[in-house]
Amino acid sequence: MVNEKSVSEIRKKKGFISDMDGVIYHGNQLLPGVKEFVAWLKKENKKFLFLTNSSERTPKELQEKLKRMGINVERDVFHTSALATAQFLSSQKHKGTAYIIGEAGLINAMYNAGYTMNNIDPDYVVVGDSRSYSFEKIEKAVNLVLNGAKLIGTNPDLTGPIEGGITPSTKALISPIELSTGKQAYFVGKPNPLMMRIALKKLGCRTEDTIIIGDRMDTDIIAGIESEIDTCLVLSGIASRDTLKEFPYKPHFVLNNVGDIVAKTRNP
Repeated sequence: MVNEKSVSEIRKKKGFISDMDGVIYHGNQLLPGVKEFVAWLKKENKKFLFLTNSSERTPKELQEKLKRMGINVERDVFHTSALATAQFLSSQKHKGTAYIIGEAGLINAMYNAGYTMNNIDPDYVVVGDSRSYSFEKIEKAVNLVLNGAKLIGTNPDLTGPIEGGITPSTKALISPIELSTGKQAYFVGKPNPLMMRIALKKLGCRTEDTIIIGDRMDTDIIAGIESEIDTCLVLSGIASRDTLKEFPYKPHFVLNNVGDIVAKTRNP
């Protein structure tokens, strides 16, 4: 049962940072209450940002995916771990080089940040979510890291939700490289505070006026807690109520899905 007091507190927030996988959709299936939630954000002139640890898609691709599902939003409401990774690396080494294991979202972000691709002696080996993972790529990455390239992961997720269950994510894909080289990767995505600072800056909101909504305790919720942003766990993705018992911290609010936030607007 939805706690009316909790919903009322959430609705007072000015800024909303929402995860995507497990909150907005599973694969190509829109989750319950999402259309109503996004319509409410627009109607109430809330500032909102879709902040995803997935690095596969570009903001344009994410925009088009939601459009196919019947939701129209501007391209600039999306921010991915790929964009955050490219921004971070550009600040570390301007116009550097990288060997990339990842999809279009990561490759485009790196190009746009001024990076060039290099499979001989790159500054960095960058690994993101990928469906074109292969032994040859792992072998190449291992030897580049052993020769001095720094190892970077776009996000620390072991798995991600899909329609039929789960799929291995970046931390799982990068593990063979870490184990083979003895080098630990640096992960840029949530719960790294870098992502949260970027999100707040893009929203133009203060921490106390913002809430982060996610389906994972180990990325979304801890990211909010460590950044002093109120957190809302939704049970439409990875986490369940039993999951809460496994962690030494807890979210500020727990809802079934984002539709619960606007349910009371229909029945005030």
